[in-house]
Amino acid sequence: MKRLLHVALGILTSVGGFLEIGSIVTAMQAGAEFGFRLLWVVALGTLCAISLTEMAGRFSAVSQRTLGDALRERFGARGFGLVVLGVGVTSVLVLGAELTGLAIATELATGVSFRLWGLPIAFLVWLILWKGKFGVIEYGVAGLGLVTLSFLVAAFHVDPPGPAMAAGLLPSLPAEPDGRYWFLAVSILGATLTPYLFYFYSSGAIEDGWTIAELSANRIVAAIGMLFGGVLAGAVLVVAAMVMPDMRIEDYAALPLVLSRVFGRTGFWLFVASLWIGCLGAALEITLAITYLLAQGYNWRWGENLRPREAARFVLTYTALVAVGLGFTLAGVDALQLTNLAMALTSAVLPLALSPLLLLMNDRRYLGRHANGWIANGFAVLIVALSLTLAVVSIPLAI
Repeated sequence: MKRLLHVALGILTSVGGFLEIGSIVTAMQAGAEFGFRLLWVVALGTLCAISLTEMAGRFSAVSQRTLGDALRERFGARGFGLVVLGVGVTSVLVLGAELTGLAIATELATGVSFRLWGLPIAFLVWLILWKGKFGVIEYGVAGLGLVTLSFLVAAFHVDPPGPAMAAGLLPSLPAEPDGRYWFLAVSILGATLTPYLFYFYSSGAIEDGWTIAELSANRIVAAIGMLFGGVLAGAVLVVAAMVMPDMRIEDYAALPLVLSRVFGRTGFWLFVASLWIGCLGAALEITLAITYLLAQGYNWRWGENLRPREAARFVLTYTALVAVGLGFTLAGVDALQLTNLAMALTSAVLPLALSPLLLLMNDRRYLGRHANGWIANGFAVLIVALSLTLAVVSIPLAI
């Protein structure tokens, strides 16, 4: 039973990695503008996410170390600092987008400007981090995140054509050069393969006390959790393709249409709840992931299960991160533009996060006989090659 409950870690990770403002917006834009033609990108991102989270969980369960610990030990202060700089800057942008998404969801529900909701929302996120144990955050957000199943129900309700969906799962090129097509493809992958996702998962495995006995459970957790998020992201794209064809989404006020055109007023509230829960999960996950990374790399006491006074630097770090993220909301930044920019920049720094992971997964000092085999390495090399390609093209496409 305990191992089955670990699935909540995978679902929490997937809610923060798939069903948050970045994934919802990019999937909606892709479906509305290009129909089912970018479904293959969602599927590719899901497969990569399953592989990466399985590796992160296996590393921590076997070595009893987090990725942050091992990065500092294996690559030294400079190598660790480079990873923190790249992953940290982009993650702060994503955190700003998620806190703004939370405020926007609250504005949609109340009619009060999202800028006025910025401070209460940031305080709520901080309060959950201050008071909540890891298990409360893990199971609570995972349970509430089930509201996002409304996208899957909507996908069945609109009765999409099977052959067209199947064709969308096969990689294809646009009929003529189209920067927007490739920008959305890169953004979807950036939203799916956010580095904080597997750093958080690795730390969560240690928080939950995983050992080698959990290796089988880890495979199930990674597969079910990431598949859960990937299917729902695909459902968002499918519904947008059916109910918002040829629509350029440039205003967050248009976002609820994806469900309200299917379920009416009920759909509006289902969308608001899904966006709110997804952004809350992502905001908690990002804040913890970066705080974990810094604390582990610099050998601070860390953990959500410690009392705040027992891990003062850990608490101070996540407090500062929430404050910086709040600044984007208070400044009234355009949420959609910030989201798209954050996803593109995340793609640009992927090699910084993925290349060290590949090296660590082959280090038998940490993993012994549980190091990557040739199949896992082959897939990991493909993911790193994909990340290098994304790094090269993401910024020009964003411009």
